[in-house]
Amino acid sequence: MELFNQYSFIGCEASLEESDIVLFGAPYDGTSSFRPGSRFAASRIRIDSYGLETYSPYLDRDLEDRKVHDAGDLSFAFGNRDLVLDNIRSFSKEIMTQGKKPVMIGGEHLVTLPVVEAVYEKYPELVVLHFDAHTDLRNDYMGEKFSHATVIKNIWDFLGDGRIYQFGIRSGLKEEFQWADEGHTFMNKFGYDKLDEAIEKIKDKPVYLTIDLDILDPSIFPGTGTPEPGGIGFADMMKILNKLTALNIVGADVVELAPDYDPTGVSTAVASKIIREVMLIL
Repeated sequence: MELFNQYSFIGCEASLEESDIVLFGAPYDGTSSFRPGSRFAASRIRIDSYGLETYSPYLDRDLEDRKVHDAGDLSFAFGNRDLVLDNIRSFSKEIMTQGKKPVMIGGEHLVTLPVVEAVYEKYPELVVLHFDAHTDLRNDYMGEKFSHATVIKNIWDFLGDGRIYQFGIRSGLKEEFQWADEGHTFMNKFGYDKLDEAIEKIKDKPVYLTIDLDILDPSIFPGTGTPEPGGIGFADMMKILNKLTALNIVGADVVELAPDYDPTGVSTAVASKIIREVMLIL
């Protein structure tokens, strides 16, 4: 499968063979419903990662002590959504077959679906932790079943009730909130005060982590396709990731940075640091 890699994320220079974690980009934003541009996130994040250190004082862990391979970005035919999803699924399966953990940089949130499908094949007891401003629980968006606005509902279609835990949610259709409240997902609106409760429930399960960066308040993270006021701060995200060290996370993604909407570069710097922490909690 064709990949492109001009730069590697800092500290992710291990070979594929020796690695435990494989980082890759999915530069696709074909179903973005408001502002496109997340296709450019992965390449910008890699460059900005060199403004970081490999060591995290938040976690007291260092990427130099991990074996992470940066495989680069998948190459897509942008006009063919189904082929894009197939390519992501196939590459994720290759990673899983080799006994490694995938960490994907989006791209818009629909790219999460094929990775979760691939991880679920290996871990049928999989649960999903979803951090986001938006419910993403629509059955369709303007008649389209596969969209970044429907991604979590598509995942629910094969995981079912009691397997999806959502945090930071503050935007969606009334019907989406009502559907979640019927027990189909565990939804913590506006924040993460119920995270400890969720961790206790799923601590013995394999976990997939998906972080839509618009969970962050746009006052600190304006560089996203659908900014939603009322989000959490960066310090809150660090607290969340620290709590997640108690879990068996078998795959993860960070999505929805659209770097060109923040010419200061702050949003890209924030995204880079979150990705470093995510790799360190696996």
